[in-house]
Amino acid sequence: MEIVGIIVVCVLAVAGANQLAPRVRIAAPLLLVAVGVAVSYLPTAPNISVNPEIILIGVLPPLLYAGAVALPAMDFKRDFQAISALSIVLVVVSALLLGVFFMWILPDADYATGVALGAILSPTDAVATATVKRVGAPQRLVTVLSGESLFNDASALVVLRASIAAMATSVSLIGVAVSFVWAILAAVVVGALVGFVFVRIREQISNVAVATAISFTTPYIAYVPAEVMGASGLVAAVAAGLVTGRGSLRRLTAAHRQSDQQTWATVELLLEGGVFLLMGLELKALVEDVWESHETVWHAVWPAAIAFALLMAIRFGVVMALVAGIARRSRRVIARAPLLEQMQNRFGDAEVSADRMTRNLQRRIDRRLADIDYYRTSSIGVREGYVVVWAGMRGVVTLAAAQTLPAETPYRSLLILIAFVVAAGSLMLQGGTLGPFITMLKLPDQRADAAAERRRLNREMVAISEEVLHDPSVCGTDGYLARSVEQVRALEADDDFEGDALDLRLHNAAEMRRVRRVIIDRQRVELIDLRDRGAYSSDALSAALERLDAEEISIGAYRPH
Repeated sequence: MEIVGIIVVCVLAVAGANQLAPRVRIAAPLLLVAVGVAVSYLPTAPNISVNPEIILIGVLPPLLYAGAVALPAMDFKRDFQAISALSIVLVVVSALLLGVFFMWILPDADYATGVALGAILSPTDAVATATVKRVGAPQRLVTVLSGESLFNDASALVVLRASIAAMATSVSLIGVAVSFVWAILAAVVVGALVGFVFVRIREQISNVAVATAISFTTPYIAYVPAEVMGASGLVAAVAAGLVTGRGSLRRLTAAHRQSDQQTWATVELLLEGGVFLLMGLELKALVEDVWESHETVWHAVWPAAIAFALLMAIRFGVVMALVAGIARRSRRVIARAPLLEQMQNRFGDAEVSADRMTRNLQRRIDRRLADIDYYRTSSIGVREGYVVVWAGMRGVVTLAAAQTLPAETPYRSLLILIAFVVAAGSLMLQGGTLGPFITMLKLPDQRADAAAERRRLNREMVAISEEVLHDPSVCGTDGYLARSVEQVRALEADDDFEGDALDLRLHNAAEMRRVRRVIIDRQRVELIDLRDRGAYSSDALSAALERLDAEEISIGAYRPH
């Protein structure tokens, strides 16, 4: 009964923090860490120590999988260079440089131990993404930060695993590099295969609840074989999520997608909130462990402060170099626009006689031109780079990874407390100031452009609707059915379901629903094609696709009286 009571209180605390956070303008994870710390020092509160495997194996795979499903594949592809640099290069560089620092300040620690702690402190947390979205930062920044938080946990744990192995035996640098590459590549293959297979399996299941239940197993089924092969199970879970997110639009029904979205949002809320709450609850036990090892809290605070400053300096250097590289690459890509436009015009003149190979080439040219528009309108400059630097806050993965250090590691309790101070300190300092910091930078306001883009996309959807309504094979030749559908759609747009709208729905309702399904199907096919060509932003396309799903579900839910 006691465990049940604790679980109920934790769930209510997570729900309450997420409800209160927007009102006090503080990120929910920060509130939960603060609540956890306060509760841990209550006289009647027991010391709480959570097995780190519960976090690393039980919690992280579904969290990363859910985040990957929601990440637009086209945006991820366009910013793969930036995401890979932040999630792999930055993690490795930070771990190696911090290893020198910790080896210098800890007399009994060797370089492998220092690199292990550097790897523990390197990964950033996704908590910054919510703040960046809330203040209206450009979508490209959101994509880069989301992609970084998905992959850097895995790369940091791979470096940590190699460092722990080096602490026990001598490992060559080449061996570590080969193991790292294998851990990433093999995991991507395994995860992509699992995501592809499970989308196909769920496509055959008509029961929405059953299909959603099966989705809960996807990240773990990707994780386990990858780990058995010596690869990264977390990278496999992310790869499975990316493939699932891209394939679900073509393979699954609107009801499946809506069920997945709502259910996984709840899972994310509880898991993410729960681990931040546990992070705060563990503080008292960590401090007592340090005292028992004849150290003081001060011995953890000053190394943590210096380590945090070093992390920010390293991140600043890498991000600014990355911004310069992105600018050079964007200029090279944009310079190809005139040539591509000439080729596009040439293919357009020969469109009638174009064969399949030519059409595929034309689609590739369209996609490249769409990429050029993306790089031109959504640039990442110095100000955006400052946001990426300050958004690199640490989180619960840092603390969980620290607790996986072997028991014989020198200064183990102190190292874990250092990890906690860095994680909690960065959450409080950066998390508490990120919103005002972004506002102060006055990033380009893209809301007008986004609204204009949505209007253009809506006009394309309206044109498809008109085309269907004037298609005799769908609506007949007398025009009555087409007029009825148009009237119902117009009345429903005004939220008026009484009188004439209800009469029209009841009269020949089955035929009207059939026409509306045809419209939805053709609009969805066009939206998927636009997504594959990158013709519109992921935000505009996602909003349009969600509206189609909602309309399709409402049609299916209609029952004549």
